[in-house]
Amino acid sequence: MSDTQSFEFQTEVKQLLHLMIHSLYSNPEIFLRELVSNASDAADKLRYEALKDDSLLADDPELRIEIETDKTQRTVTIRDNGIGMSRDEVVENLGTIARSGTRNFLEQLSGDEQKDSGLIGQFGVGFYSAFIVADRVTVNTRRAGSEAAVRWTSDGEGRYTLADIETRPRGTEIILHLREDQDEFLEPMRLRHIVKRYSDHIALPVRMRKADDEGQPTEEWETINAASALWTRAKSDISDEEYIEFYKSVAHDFEDPLRWAHNRVEGNQDYTSLVYLPKRAPFDLWDRESNHGLKLYVKRVFIMDDAKQLLPTWLRFVRGVVDSNDLPLNVSRELLQSSRVVDKLRSAITKRALDMIQGLAKDDAEQFASFWETFGPVIKEGIVEDAGQRERIAGLARWHTTHEEGTTTLDAYIERMPEGQDKIYYLTAENLATAKSSPHIEGFAKKNVEVLLLTDRVDEWVVGHLTEYKDKQLVSVARGEADLQSVVTDPKEEAEQARLETLYKDTLERLGTSLEADVESVRLSQRLTESPACLVVGEHAMSRHLEQLLKQAGESGMPGSKPILEVNPTHPILETLKQLDQGEQFDDLSRMLYEQAVLAEGSQLTDPAAFVKRLNRWVFRDAGNTDGADAA
Repeated sequence: MSDTQSFEFQTEVKQLLHLMIHSLYSNPEIFLRELVSNASDAADKLRYEALKDDSLLADDPELRIEIETDKTQRTVTIRDNGIGMSRDEVVENLGTIARSGTRNFLEQLSGDEQKDSGLIGQFGVGFYSAFIVADRVTVNTRRAGSEAAVRWTSDGEGRYTLADIETRPRGTEIILHLREDQDEFLEPMRLRHIVKRYSDHIALPVRMRKADDEGQPTEEWETINAASALWTRAKSDISDEEYIEFYKSVAHDFEDPLRWAHNRVEGNQDYTSLVYLPKRAPFDLWDRESNHGLKLYVKRVFIMDDAKQLLPTWLRFVRGVVDSNDLPLNVSRELLQSSRVVDKLRSAITKRALDMIQGLAKDDAEQFASFWETFGPVIKEGIVEDAGQRERIAGLARWHTTHEEGTTTLDAYIERMPEGQDKIYYLTAENLATAKSSPHIEGFAKKNVEVLLLTDRVDEWVVGHLTEYKDKQLVSVARGEADLQSVVTDPKEEAEQARLETLYKDTLERLGTSLEADVESVRLSQRLTESPACLVVGEHAMSRHLEQLLKQAGESGMPGSKPILEVNPTHPILETLKQLDQGEQFDDLSRMLYEQAVLAEGSQLTDPAAFVKRLNRWVFRDAGNTDGADAA
């Protein structure tokens, strides 16, 4: 045996271990589910590698997981004869968390143990769950095809040791030295119950020693789980509890799934799928590059954990397994990308997932509302990325509206459209409060024309592709072409508009001159009833909200067109401007009118201090305090 080396855990591991030990104490039994699941994965990986090199299995072809206890030593041992680990793999797998988004995940943790336990459940606790029940963990492992074996030991306090050991059987053995308050896990019957509850579906035999008449372990082993892949069994033979526990094992989730769909397909395609809708978002939901996808099996042989090719990115939260009889056993990620079989599988599973979502919307509106709040912005990505499913996703989508509290569908919006309206009107905004108070919707509200309020960050991207729905054009009320006259025509209003255009023609021209550096033009508005002004853009120009989002994302160099300033002909400010001669006061009031419009849409001023000074000058001017105006 070589000298023992000591190492520091990665910082993220230290944080996670501390939180796990202190936050998951109320459900310690999950350690066994996690370790048995890892052992099963190790066996699956060996079976896959053995397809190319059958010598890896030659010395011990019967794959299995074994669990035993030692009350004298106060240990629980979980061992498998799967793929095992090399020294470098031990460091990589047990000393670090090589997972994108780990740091962001840890930053979300609040220190509230109850809340944090749920977040940790979303993250997936894996091997480190051992420290919930153990104050010291020893791992002995040898990788298949190698004679080198290594021992890893840690008390979970920040360091671990590594040592080369004499060769041992292939696979991994984890020895848990239990904490003083965890004696229940020294009882074989307790462990059997946990395996039956959480790991009965594991396709590998999980074995424990038989007990004699006095309850003492014998030399004979017996299988304590069903040892058959759950998805291969008939649906009628599987209980809801089994489906739920299988989901928790596959997804490493603590909560029950919302729904699942289990299907066996034969004919042109030959495959079995079992897919789930989760209740809560995984911690890395917004990381489009994270490892996501379904577990892929070919003829019951495990191929990969995260076959992204089987689901579109906008369904990256869906979990489950697919077992295909049509793919070759040596299929690679590269082959998956160019396989017609995979394209057909992807199409079928996407439809299945949408069926589940649609069924949830139909059967339980309250639960669907919660689901959509969590996953809706991600599903909307499909409107952009999946032209074939665009209209179906758009029909499922929920949108805030000026018509009622809560959300609505596009179909419900169309049903409520008054006679003469042939467009779907919407407004994109940073948040719902900003949208509801936007000047752009005032005229529409006055004429009882409903406007959809789009506040998800993806919505600007979405409406760039969803230009119409069921032959109804989607039009932004913040664009110049959103003409209220096309909705409600009133000859008296048209005549009044013409009169006002003549009355304020000179004022509008002077406003345009004063603000020519910031606006394309100035015109009277038909959409304003209370606010003095608003900014709109042309039909083909980038929206103001999108421009703002791009700036927030650091895209400051994006070219933007000047907006159009629309002013309210019934507002006193316009009459005041009409009375003023061209000069400093006119320019000040013009500038404040423009800056009010910028603030009203939720944007930021380029020079807030100058705005405050102008405002103060006008306040003191109206109060007749010239000294104060000069001081301001």
